[in-house]
Amino acid sequence: MVVLDATIVNIALQDIKGDLGFSTSGLSWVVNAYTLTFGGLLLLGARAGDLLGRRRVFLAGIALFTLASLAGGFAQNPGELLAARAIQGIGGALASPSALALLMTMFTGSRERTRAIGYYTAVSIGGSALGLIAGGMLSEWASWRWVFFVNVPIGAVLLVLARPTLPETQRSTGKFDLAGALTSTLGMTALVYGFVHAASDGWGDAETIGSFAVGALLLAAFIFTELRAEAPITPLRLFADRNRSSSYVARLLLVAGMMGMFFFLTQFLRGVLGYSDLKTGFAFVPLTAVVFVASQVSARWLVELVGPKPLMIVGITFSTLGMLWLTQLGEHSGYGSLVGPLLVFGLGNGLAFVPLTSAALEGVAPQDAGAASGLVNVMQQVGGSLGLAVLVTVFGAASKAEQRDLPAGLSPAEAARRVYTHAADRSFWMATAFLTATWLLVTFVMRSPKAPPATPVTTDEQQPAPALVAAE
Repeated sequence: MVVLDATIVNIALQDIKGDLGFSTSGLSWVVNAYTLTFGGLLLLGARAGDLLGRRRVFLAGIALFTLASLAGGFAQNPGELLAARAIQGIGGALASPSALALLMTMFTGSRERTRAIGYYTAVSIGGSALGLIAGGMLSEWASWRWVFFVNVPIGAVLLVLARPTLPETQRSTGKFDLAGALTSTLGMTALVYGFVHAASDGWGDAETIGSFAVGALLLAAFIFTELRAEAPITPLRLFADRNRSSSYVARLLLVAGMMGMFFFLTQFLRGVLGYSDLKTGFAFVPLTAVVFVASQVSARWLVELVGPKPLMIVGITFSTLGMLWLTQLGEHSGYGSLVGPLLVFGLGNGLAFVPLTSAALEGVAPQDAGAASGLVNVMQQVGGSLGLAVLVTVFGAASKAEQRDLPAGLSPAEAARRVYTHAADRSFWMATAFLTATWLLVTFVMRSPKAPPATPVTTDEQQPAPALVAAE
C-alpha cells in the first residue's frame, strides 16, 4: 500500500490538474510531496521503531497514512491535497522501516531471509507498476479521488490483522534525532524545489538559486549534526563499507531513472496515444508481470547460482537497454513500440533489486540494523524525488526549445504531440544517463559480496538475524 501510493496518482494526474487547478510544473509536487516526506523521515521512523516498539510504530504509521488518504480524497484545492500527500508520507515513513525490520525478525535463517527479501522486493518494485494499473481502474470507473479512498478499507483491515499477527519488539532507551530529521528533509525539499522551479523560471532565477543554496546549507548542517549527535538517525559509519555505500548510491540512481519513466510514459499514453485512464493502467501489465517473475527467480536461484554482483550487473544492463530503447519513441509511435522496452526494463529491475537490497544489509552491526533498513527505503524515495525533479527540469527546457522551432502550419494537437515527444525523448536520455552511472558504479566500485550458502553447513541457520538481535 505504501509503495503503490507513490505511483497510483500518476494515472490520475491529468484529472487532478483539471479539477483542482494545478500548473504543469506544480503537478509534479503531487508526487514529490509524498516521496520527500516519506524518504526524509524514514530514518526517524526506523529510530522510533527501535525506541517505542516496531509493531506499535507500524500500526501508528498505518493509521496516520489511512487518515491522510481519506483527507486527500476530499481535497478541494491544491494546498489541501499537497498537505494530505505530505502527511501520507509521514505515515509511510513510520510504517515502512518497521515492516522491513519485523520481516527480518520473523525470518531468521539465511535462506528464509533471502526468499523473504525476494517477496519484499517483488512487492516494492511491482507495487510501483501495480499502482498505475489500480490508478487507471479507479480513475476510469469512479474518480481520481478513489486513488486515495482505496487506502481507507485496506488500512482498516491492516490495523485489525496486524496486532494479533505481528510480534512486538522490546523498547530500547535513547533519544530522537529531530535536528537530523528536519535538516535532511528540508534540505532535500529545497533541492527538489530548486530543480522544479528551474524548469518553469530558469536556472538564473533568484528563487531557483536561493533554493539550491538553502538546500546545500541544510544538508551540510545535517552532516554536521550527525557527526555530533548522541544517537544519529543516520550513523555515518554505515557508509564506511564500500559495498554498502555503493549499493545505496546505486539504488538512488536506479530509482531516479525508473520514476521518470513512469511519469513520462503515463502522460505519453494519455496525451499522445489518447488512452483512457483504464487502458493506460493496463498498458503497464507486461512490466508488472516481468518484475514479479524476475525478482522471484533472482531470490530463489540466481543469487546463489551466479553470485550477487554479476546478477546486479546483468540486471542493470537490461534496465539501461530498456530505457535506451525508449529514446526511440516518436509522435507517431504506437503501443507496440513500448512493449519491448517495458519487458526489458522490468526484467532488469527484477533481477537487480534483490542482490542490491542484500548488499545494503550485508554485515550491518546489530545496533545499526534499523538505520540500515531505513536507508534502503530512503535511497529509493529520495532517488525518485530527485530523479523526477531533474527529469522535469530537462523536459521543461526541451519543451521551450522545441516550441521555438516548430514549423508553421501544424494544428494545436500536432504541435503538442511533437513538443511532448521531443521533450520526453530528452528526459529518457537523462534517465539512461542515471542508469549508465549505476552500471559503472556497480561494475567498477563494488566488490563481489559472498552469496548465501546453498546448503547449511553449520547451525548458523538457526541463529537470530541482526535485526532480531537489535530488537531483543
